[in-house]
Amino acid sequence: MQEKNIAVPTSVQSLFQPLTIGPLSLPNRVVMAPMTRGFSPGGVPGPDVAAYYRRRAENGVGLIVTEGTLINHPAATDNPNIPNFHGKEALEGWANVVKAVHEAGGRIVPQLWHVGMTRKNGSLPNPDVPSIGPSGLNLNGEQENEPMTKAEISRIVKAFAEAAADAKRIGFDGIELHGAHGYLIDQFLWERTNRRTDEYGGSLLARVRFATEIVAACREAVGTDFPIILRLSQWKSAEYGAKLAATPELLGQLLAPLVKAGVDVFHCSTRRFWEPEFEGSDLNFAGWVKKLTGKPTITVGSVGLDSEFLGAFRGQDAGTADINNLIQRLNNEEFDLVAVGRSLLVDPAWAAKIKDGRFDELIPFHAEALRKLI
Repeated sequence: MQEKNIAVPTSVQSLFQPLTIGPLSLPNRVVMAPMTRGFSPGGVPGPDVAAYYRRRAENGVGLIVTEGTLINHPAATDNPNIPNFHGKEALEGWANVVKAVHEAGGRIVPQLWHVGMTRKNGSLPNPDVPSIGPSGLNLNGEQENEPMTKAEISRIVKAFAEAAADAKRIGFDGIELHGAHGYLIDQFLWERTNRRTDEYGGSLLARVRFATEIVAACREAVGTDFPIILRLSQWKSAEYGAKLAATPELLGQLLAPLVKAGVDVFHCSTRRFWEPEFEGSDLNFAGWVKKLTGKPTITVGSVGLDSEFLGAFRGQDAGTADINNLIQRLNNEEFDLVAVGRSLLVDPAWAAKIKDGRFDELIPFHAEALRKLI
């Protein structure tokens, strides 16, 4: 496919500069954020899923991160329509997704996921299997199940590593591990949901051990030339004000073992990218993580939107926002990549329109977009 020879407006040029991360060469800094869709019946992504991701690649997204995909554990999800990342049929479906994206000139990584104790006991597709978490606590800190045994921990670490190896085998360009938003990896990181007193809890460094074991096992499974992205957040789906680390010093202590274990890129999730992470500095979460680790970071959080996500469910359009603040931060090298969620969900051509300066053609986010694969 021949690219259009259109001059990039000066205001957005930095968003469309190439970036190389190890063996991965990206044509620009636009990332499709992972967004749960639930259009994979029986856990198998079909041709419609492949076409959905291909449309973003055709329209110039530099890197696609898939929706959360499930590692091989019976309590990994509470929804049978979330795609698996194990089993012959599901992996063949993902191989077709990779083929479609690569044919369109795109790059793509799967987000590997286990929801942990956000799953309610008795949920499909395996209602007889209890949900698991470091201490068996839900996100409110209430006891629901027994703490995970060390054998269960080892099983989960192995399942992540097997998924990573499968991702490389079927042609993905890297992996992302979902360590954010109160899901299983994050439940080990967060003091409210991790009350363990063994080597996996009791201190910040102990709470990060589970995540570092997963990263290290994935690194061993894929070798040195396959990028590993880790998604982190301070906030949780149950509590927007939560903090894994209340100060930059504590955040640095949390991040250092993850870097040593093999993380190449940190995907730093916030609700609003423009908000400072700590008092006394304008740096956002991605900015602080880059400063503390020296690793490339992805910022994310309401990029391109001018109102709250939940407003769209009250009949309000989310609107499309000026991105000058975002571009200025990118120019200042506060972060390296920009993940776009809802704007790309509703508008596959968002990146192409931004690059061409067709801002008046941007489509505002609306709740109807969640009900189909656009």
